[in-house]
Amino acid sequence: MSIEVKVPVLPESVSDATIATWHKKAGDAVKRDENLVDLETDKVVLEVPAPVDGVLKEIRQQVGDTVNSQQVIAIIEEGAVAAAPAPAPAPAEASKAAAAAPAAAAPNLAAKGAEDLSPAGLRVATEQHIDPSKVAGTGRDGRVTKEDLVNYGKGAPAAATPAAAPTPGSRPEERVPMTRMRAKIAERLMQSKNSIAMLTSFNEVNLAEVVKMRKTLGESFEKSNGVKLGFMSFFVKATAEALKRHPIVNASVDGNDIIYHGYQDISIAVSTEKGLVTPVLRDVQDMSFADIEKGIMAYAKKARDGKLGLDDLQGGTFTITNGGTFGSLLSTPIVNPPQSAILGMHTIKERAIVENGQVIAAPMMYIAISYDHRIIDGKDAVLFLVDIKNQLENPQRMLLGL
Repeated sequence: MSIEVKVPVLPESVSDATIATWHKKAGDAVKRDENLVDLETDKVVLEVPAPVDGVLKEIRQQVGDTVNSQQVIAIIEEGAVAAAPAPAPAPAEASKAAAAAPAAAAPNLAAKGAEDLSPAGLRVATEQHIDPSKVAGTGRDGRVTKEDLVNYGKGAPAAATPAAAPTPGSRPEERVPMTRMRAKIAERLMQSKNSIAMLTSFNEVNLAEVVKMRKTLGESFEKSNGVKLGFMSFFVKATAEALKRHPIVNASVDGNDIIYHGYQDISIAVSTEKGLVTPVLRDVQDMSFADIEKGIMAYAKKARDGKLGLDDLQGGTFTITNGGTFGSLLSTPIVNPPQSAILGMHTIKERAIVENGQVIAAPMMYIAISYDHRIIDGKDAVLFLVDIKNQLENPQRMLLGL
């Protein structure tokens, strides 16, 4: 029985996807729930699993093709068994086959040297008329393998040829197309720049009390909740409390209307190999410190494993980004539309400050809020930032909702 493999249902905010990688080829045996193909969207890479056991009978869309929601991209013959691979010909037979091929179509095996190819590789090069000199080898000492030739014949991107060491005075360049995700990030940043009247305000926070609380209660917290007490939960909790008292910072613009959100869905900026993503902690106003830490830890693991789903990234009424993890001392974060504000955290540095007439060293952090000045006045933004500062410098205020 033939079973269709379809593109998953995509949300309204994602119009289409691109075939990124096929993990199987036509004729391969597949197992139910085994990943067949990766689809790259504007936000995440989606895995499409096999719906049944069987054989991948047909691939209808190739790497690089654009596909839409519920489009058929492959056919699986349910319950079928893959044919056993034909035995590789002996070296002598392969050489004879190469010699018998028409001269006009014969690949230039001499360029790499037929002795560098395995018998199976020689057969693939001969049958598919592939010039091995044009294929980047991934084998030992740069040799071209059978897999290299098969991938080249399918049009899959070959492994990059190692770049030669630059000579003195050389000016090497490399042109690489943007991924869909990177292109979408660029588009959204330009949208933010061109459509929002953006302004940034700054403040600084003395985190001595937070550091003390983590040191005093961190071990007990971890034993009770199975997760460490990090700095991020303090900032997320303080932000949620401040958003309750300053609802305009949690609002968004829709045409000539302002939408006030009666909940705090906070996007947490996470850096991945493919770019910045912002998974959403939902209903943070109802979450404990432990809930926040567990939510952040789960998203961090998903991001590392490439398992973030589209639902994880949808929505969000406010964003927190932490450039401090990379050593940033100060920055002006960019608002993520349709949100109206974003909080920027930075690295913690011991600095000399004056407290009660005494100069002391304290763990200080600069914080920033970038906001849409069309609906958020400077007063509101500054008071919001001061609210967060007061909570972090007196963490017990968060526990009492003050």
